[in-house]
Amino acid sequence: MTQTTSETAEPSRRLSYSGRQWVETALGVALFCALAAAAHTLAGDGSGADPLTTSLVLGALFGFVLQRARFCFFCAIRDFIDDGKADGVLGILAALAAGIAGYTVVFGSWLPDPATGRLAPDAFIGPVSWVLVAGGLAFGAGMAISGSCVSAHLYRLGEGSPTAPFALIGTVLGFAAGYATWNDLYTLAIIDAPVVWLPNHLGYGGSLAAGFLALGALALWLLRRAMPEPPVDTPRRPAPFRAVFLNRWPGWIGGVAVATIGTASYLRVAPLGVTADLGGRGRQLGEYLGFVPSHLNGLDRLRGCAAIAQEALLSPNGLFVAGMIVSAFAASLIAGQFRPTLPTLSQVGRGLAGGFLLGWGAMVALGCSIGTLLSGIMAGAVSGWVFALAMLAGLIVAHRARQAIARGLA
Repeated sequence: MTQTTSETAEPSRRLSYSGRQWVETALGVALFCALAAAAHTLAGDGSGADPLTTSLVLGALFGFVLQRARFCFFCAIRDFIDDGKADGVLGILAALAAGIAGYTVVFGSWLPDPATGRLAPDAFIGPVSWVLVAGGLAFGAGMAISGSCVSAHLYRLGEGSPTAPFALIGTVLGFAAGYATWNDLYTLAIIDAPVVWLPNHLGYGGSLAAGFLALGALALWLLRRAMPEPPVDTPRRPAPFRAVFLNRWPGWIGGVAVATIGTASYLRVAPLGVTADLGGRGRQLGEYLGFVPSHLNGLDRLRGCAAIAQEALLSPNGLFVAGMIVSAFAASLIAGQFRPTLPTLSQVGRGLAGGFLLGWGAMVALGCSIGTLLSGIMAGAVSGWVFALAMLAGLIVAHRARQAIARGLA
């Protein structure tokens, strides 16, 4: 399967820059300085403790990490399925393991005894029903069709991806469709669906052990089936600038960085998620066009990105996403990976169709691969594991179908 240059390019820039490379690097540095200035302006009193400032800073860090580590759920799984490369999936498992540990420390401070039956404050712990499975299947299929999950489309927007703008438009439309179907789905299945938080049943120690055991077993399975990586002739100690800004980061480094940002986000603002603002715009669009009801049954009692109202022009999640895109753009400029191209009709169609499935799936599942899966599993939510399995199934089926169609047309 052929990918665009902006989606697969690895850094090849040398430290002996050309004039264009110096300009791109200077612009990238200027963008990072602009983000710092914007955060300072939002802080007002200089404390940086308000949600808007913290969201912008964390979003900028998140976009930088995703771009440098190529942290993408679809790419990681596709690389393993097609080529036996396990580094990306192992990075995701590292993010989950480190995040489970970080969340457990935070939970212990806020809710020392989880056996009371209460849920951890504001964590993304959702209802488990066939609607969650349907959302995961749709989201996984949307990833395979559009070529990325929502978070990866956002950071690839900063790389000049020709598909990402249309995938994000499709995501907003899919969210609107999800809100239009919500009341019926809520009445059919979600209203009585169980909300299962593992620490309520296993305690923090048992939940932590169960998470580590499951992730460790998956890691061992991957390592047994992974193809050996070819030797790469690189310096043992690359220059710091090259290691941070030019070379692709190892998967485990990106995973631990994502977990650190996710834990900090939960502690200071809200659980990590990238679709709340997109979903809010989809809801506003649907209400304006008249096909989304003004009242969505039970949504305000549930936890997840889709349940967070985003009506203000400057919302924490909106600034998080903005910081993400600008930071990824700056990082791609410095690395020499900003290579925008005009979209083909196929990329437009795949982006819109795949994005629609991403948006609908994320709405009915109350979040995407970052919110429901990553933040949910870190929090010990069974809903996160169920969504992950359904997403994987949808991704594999749609990816194999695309490959079969491509072979048939060849």
